[in-house]
Amino acid sequence: MQPAGLVDTGALLALLDRDDAWHERCCAAFHGLRLPLATTDAVLAELFHLLGSHPTDVANAWHFIRSGAVALLLITDDDTPRLEQLMAQYADRPMDLADATLVRLAEREALSTIFTIDHDDFETYRINGKALFRIVPDR
Repeated sequence: MQPAGLVDTGALLALLDRDDAWHERCCAAFHGLRLPLATTDAVLAELFHLLGSHPTDVANAWHFIRSGAVALLLITDDDTPRLEQLMAQYADRPMDLADATLVRLAEREALSTIFTIDHDDFETYRINGKALFRIVPDR
């Protein structure tokens, strides 16, 4: 199934953590999104790094990822020159690798919706240097 949008680390964390300040907004927004949402291994690496070694949190994250709500799309060698360009272009933010992979997926897969709490960055980033992201949830 073709992904309907993208998902970033912060939104995943907010969905999984009832104490997160964004939890309620992310849960409400998530139920209005078409699934699956695409992400990358860089986003998952960031997610599991931030979850730490809490077995219940890690198990819950894996359960969510395997639920079909998330589609893992590969970043290949062909994508790496563009990742380097994006990170150089947005060095003033600075853009991290996870964000660069999501912008690249947006370009490559023609996706413009992103489920993220990182409004400041994704309001700045442009798809193919032009198009704005549709950010969910609102601030």
